[in-house]
Amino acid sequence: WAFGPALCFSGRFIVTFSGSGKDRISELRSIADRVACSHGLELFDLQFRRESSGWVFRIIIDRAAQPPESRDGENVTVTDCAAVSVDVSAILDAEIDFDHTFTLEVSSPGLDRPLRGLNDFVRFVGRRVRIVTSEPVQGQMFVSGRIAAVNDRVIVVEDGTTTRRVPERAVARARLEVEL
Repeated sequence: WAFGPALCFSGRFIVTFSGSGKDRISELRSIADRVACSHGLELFDLQFRRESSGWVFRIIIDRAAQPPESRDGENVTVTDCAAVSVDVSAILDAEIDFDHTFTLEVSSPGLDRPLRGLNDFVRFVGRRVRIVTSEPVQGQMFVSGRIAAVNDRVIVVEDGTTTRRVPERAVARARLEVEL
């Protein structure tokens, strides 16, 4: 069961852009990062690609990392997405020329967000996680449970009966599990 982005705010733009695709992405990343930071958020991911509905510029924002004891209000809100969308739109209108019509989408990483590094595991200690490993960990290539701790580049995951220690180097991919 996968949950997509928790929130989405979008709009449609027609602009022109000159320069290479790599330059475009770099410039878009810089703008999105600057705007997210100005709202106390961080840029989680950015995509600019052609989809069946046309070109999509997708900005995924996240709340800046907080220690486990102060997680109240950790979710990105519709207001956050709208504010970032409005500000990015204004900058795009003023500074950037694109040669495509595209849809701007601003959203959160979702309830089952990917964990991208050791800092994410530390940030989400106490939450449920699913980890796929690149090598067996205690005979398993898949680990699921609650993140109990992160010590010396090792993620400790407890599932109620077993405690597994997953070295950071063995994590191929990981996601939070949705807790209802």
